[in-house]
Amino acid sequence: MTNIILCGGSGTRLWPISRTLMPKQFVKLFEEKSLFQLTVERNSKVCESQFIVSNTDQYFLALDQLEELTKENNRYLLEPVGRNTAPAIALACMALDKEEIVLVTPSDHLIKDETEYAKVLLQAKELANQNNLVTFGIKPSFAETGFGYIEAEGLNVQAFHEKPDFETATSYLKAGNYYWNSGMFCFKAGIFLEELKKYSPEVYKACEYALHNVNDAASEMIRVKHDDMLEIPEDSIDYAVMEKSQKVKVVPSDIEWSDVGSFDALYEELPKDENGNSLNNKHISIDSKNNLIQGIDKYIATIDVEDLIIVDTGDALLVSKKGSSQKVKQVVAEIKKTTELHNIHLTGYRPWGRYTVLEDTPGYKIKRIEVNPGKRLSLQKHYHRNEHWIVVSGTATVTVGDKTMLIRPNESTYIKMGEIHRLANDGKIPVILIEAQVGEYTGEDDIVRLEDDFKR
Repeated sequence: MTNIILCGGSGTRLWPISRTLMPKQFVKLFEEKSLFQLTVERNSKVCESQFIVSNTDQYFLALDQLEELTKENNRYLLEPVGRNTAPAIALACMALDKEEIVLVTPSDHLIKDETEYAKVLLQAKELANQNNLVTFGIKPSFAETGFGYIEAEGLNVQAFHEKPDFETATSYLKAGNYYWNSGMFCFKAGIFLEELKKYSPEVYKACEYALHNVNDAASEMIRVKHDDMLEIPEDSIDYAVMEKSQKVKVVPSDIEWSDVGSFDALYEELPKDENGNSLNNKHISIDSKNNLIQGIDKYIATIDVEDLIIVDTGDALLVSKKGSSQKVKQVVAEIKKTTELHNIHLTGYRPWGRYTVLEDTPGYKIKRIEVNPGKRLSLQKHYHRNEHWIVVSGTATVTVGDKTMLIRPNESTYIKMGEIHRLANDGKIPVILIEAQVGEYTGEDDIVRLEDDFKR
């Protein structure tokens, strides 16, 4: 069985922790592991391999986090543009044997009862072997209006329902045969593709054409061409197949599941102190109760406050009443109008390593840059800034124009605006340097790449 892991989405409801270039599935929220890593660990107990569907930036995050887990048998499908779940799943299934059973899971869900989860997976696999399309219905514990619902009679699906209002959700809960739609599925790759071709032929044909156009569909990394991806109709697996097929079964699942879709949901899953505050060694609490406190570097002190969400990431501070955290997406909509704070953190992760912005002021920016052994940045130039590099640790191989030199700790170099340059680490330990950018514009998009090992 292959675990198709869907890594799309930017998780804006958990801003400022989650951002486009570091979405919630890759943030290490639980015991120094990300939801993505927990998904891989959980499903690798029953799946022999992982097939990760993501965009280019998420690919490098997934690659690094899988290396931390020392997981092998990984394949990747890179989408230049997201077209929703039906094309993502279809492209992955087309690259697999038709008889292969796939377990399709989002990368950002939490499942705490793994004993029960193993049981429902076994039941789902048996149903998939009988040529059914299996979905997992979560037994609802309250009248949730933020999820779609599955109406069932035993294992047979009667109908899929959109997100209801509170009164309708309450009636679903009382009825007892309605389940939250988890977005997880299990089926043979070939059976899903047959049903997709039958009920959504436009999606099927466009995916088939796109996969035919890749360099090697059997390779470890499949990169779909941008224009081919744009030609695929955007559709969810529910609309494209599950709501139309006569082969759909549901496995009722009581597995302590959460999509961790808001700070209120995150609060419920985190360990707490005796006053109901989320555990945080840098939280000083004076008569404060039932608060979610998230911070990175600063101490956060609270006095006589209750039921608050306080999240500090260095470059942004969120304060909200519990119960109102769904409105974070409205904050993100406002942020997008004026800044890049929805997109990047102070620390940005790149395929060659990472950088941290130490100071960002009109006219200059200071960064700490760490380049992993054996990696190098793109050959590039900038139109609006000069750069000063001071090596702190390791030995950097620096190319400026037609010259290449070694820069050692406490040595520096200077790159003029418009000059072609490259930074590489040919050594065995990370290269750490301080970069001072000086110019009228220091945005991350002032990069012209001439050569790039990572094909960005």
